[in-house]
Amino acid sequence: MTLRLIPYLIMDGNAKEAIHFYEQALDAKILFYQTFGEMPENPEFPLPEEAKDRVSHAMIRVGESDLMFSDTSPGQPHQSGSQITICISTDDKEKATRIYEALKQDGQMNMPLQETFFSPAYGIVTDKFGVTFQINTEGKQQ
Repeated sequence: MTLRLIPYLIMDGNAKEAIHFYEQALDAKILFYQTFGEMPENPEFPLPEEAKDRVSHAMIRVGESDLMFSDTSPGQPHQSGSQITICISTDDKEKATRIYEALKQDGQMNMPLQETFFSPAYGIVTDKFGVTFQINTEGKQQ
């Protein structure tokens, strides 16, 4: 079983610029990069044209550490200083469920732990101390 904590930077439409900046400044390597326009379409939530070039998910490696990125969708609130979350990544769905349930006690569920196109179990929770965690179960194509 693996368990990693990965800083996740949520940007306001400039994730691509930030990724290339860190690529140069920190000698980072891009491991994964996907825009909202490259994601599977969801007819229940049509994607605005201006969101298609924004980053839906990216990961870079700096030395032996990883950083994850995404942009907000146009119109979503974004406040500088609150754009960093912690991604807890594991390959064990039961472990992910236990962590999610523990963190949501006296906290706030932002997205229920559920299967997504990229994960068997993914969810977002803000704990009782105001720290936001993304719980990701590895296993599907990322």
